Amino acid sequence: MTERLTPQANGSANLADILERVLDKGVVIAGDIRVNLLDIELLTIKLRLVVASVDKAREMGIDWWESDPALSSGARRRELGEENARLRARVAELEQEEQREEEPR
Repeated sequence: MTERLTPQANGSANLADILERVLDKGVVIAGDIRVNLLDIELLTIKLRLVVASVDKAREMGIDWWESDPALSSGARRRELGEENARLRARVAELEQEEQREEEPR
């Protein structure tokens, strides 16, 4: 059975259907921009755009947002925990050095 989109008076329903299909299947847009002057490459910009749902992106092996502290509260907590541990270790190290210097000789 073939699936067919029928025109509706409400255009937002069609847009919602299209958006649902795009997010379900995913769309990849790729392109390169190069700026040359007298056969000397001055600038290269590589553009890669993936439009997909989070579930579809995970299926494709894309999950960079989970480790980005700006986008994930869990990653931010991990980053702060690691920084806290480094700072505590450094403070402990400095306190030990201070105690060694204060010991009578």
